[in-house]
Amino acid sequence: MGLDPGLRRLALGTLLAAYPGPVPPDWAVDLLADGLAGHTLFGTNIHDPAQVAATTAALRAGRPDVLIAIDEEGGDVTRLAHATGSPYPGNAALGAVDDVTLTRQVYAAIGAELAALGINLDLAPTVDVNTADENPVIGTRSFGADPARVAAHSAAAVAGLQSAGVAACAKHFPGHGATVADSHYELPTVDVPPAVLRERDLPPFAAVVDAGVRAVMTAHIRVPALTGDGPATFSRAVLVDLLRREYGFTGAVITDALEMKGAALAAGGVGPAAVRALAAGADLLCIGAKVDTDLVAHVVEEIVAALADGRLDRARVEEAAGRAAELAAWTAAGGTAATTPDGLGYAAALRAVRVEGDVTGLAAPLVVQVHAASTIAEGRVPWGLGPHLAGAEVVRAVAGETDPDELRRLAGERPIVLVGRHLHRLPGARELVEALAATHPVTVVEMGWPGGWRPTGARAFVTTYGASHANGRAAAQVLGLAG
Repeated sequence: MGLDPGLRRLALGTLLAAYPGPVPPDWAVDLLADGLAGHTLFGTNIHDPAQVAATTAALRAGRPDVLIAIDEEGGDVTRLAHATGSPYPGNAALGAVDDVTLTRQVYAAIGAELAALGINLDLAPTVDVNTADENPVIGTRSFGADPARVAAHSAAAVAGLQSAGVAACAKHFPGHGATVADSHYELPTVDVPPAVLRERDLPPFAAVVDAGVRAVMTAHIRVPALTGDGPATFSRAVLVDLLRREYGFTGAVITDALEMKGAALAAGGVGPAAVRALAAGADLLCIGAKVDTDLVAHVVEEIVAALADGRLDRARVEEAAGRAAELAAWTAAGGTAATTPDGLGYAAALRAVRVEGDVTGLAAPLVVQVHAASTIAEGRVPWGLGPHLAGAEVVRAVAGETDPDELRRLAGERPIVLVGRHLHRLPGARELVEALAATHPVTVVEMGWPGGWRPTGARAFVTTYGASHANGRAAAQVLGLAG
């Protein structure tokens, strides 16, 4: 026996799906006509602006009020510029500059670009306070480690995005910045009392609620005092008691991707995770990136079954679908067109660069780029100084594997500029840098979260607070190496 059409449509109205490739397959458009709330676009869906605009038009043919979402944070997390790197610095760089007007301008520019392509929901900004230097998943996606600074820039980012008519989604509630595990792979635990969250992690969320943010994304993190053994995504104490009642949020609660291990393992699969998230108070369920028609059907069947057996109340699901529809209706009103200053992102990235030491006399150095794996959130996006250099030789090194003597031999009389990301937590990186610096003039360029480590013996330490295309160009310019 097939599913009740009304219940199927109701369940679909709570889902953000996805699909492979640059052209929406028929099933992805057909599901929108059947009531699916929307789709999230990933790098695999994006080739160029004309193709993206055609994609969003095709999706609107299936449902005029479709939600078309994207993770466009600027900095290290970009989908539109995944082939080259973002022309905007990320949050850590904007936090380092500490000019809230600039932050608003950058996010207004991102919003204007999204709106022009037909994208109406940005799963940004990241408003987590990055208090753990070893955090493997937030880092430069955060405006910083100070709650007040992060709060001010978070509100500015939301105002900028939403001025363009693109709904902002602040993430990851109640705060992913103190974790030392990646919720894509496991369920991180933040074992602190609620009072610590209110002082350290929650001020930015209070600020974005006051700024009128249209959506908030949940974190697949465990806070035992509030969530027990499960993630915040499945916790009414977090999503209803804390976010809605205490902080007064009235918009849509969107889950982080339910395919992530922090949710799927905790629930026993994506379908059960969807049921638990809805029961806890989530409104729009982001299924994930690897989605096909069978997975959507499975999730819908789980929700309908839960309505039948009492795990879900129909009024709760109707409320969730209603909030998703309200979010789409808000975006339909559009925003105000704004003029973006030429080179805004590159100028902002240049303001963020910090130099400790002497960077003069670096003509024609050997540039050593230390390999660093990307997170799932970042994806494989080009980074480094290579595209911005005028004639310098670039070689690749692997910390713990590359012989410092080989690099010295390659450099000869030339100085070495060593470029890395999160060098303080990359196994073997400190040893490589300090072995080189002991006998050779070395300038270190840190393009990740800098932490507190500084290399012994290095001639200079340069921090960009991000690895976007804009950050790379800014670093090359400061070093006097730009082409």
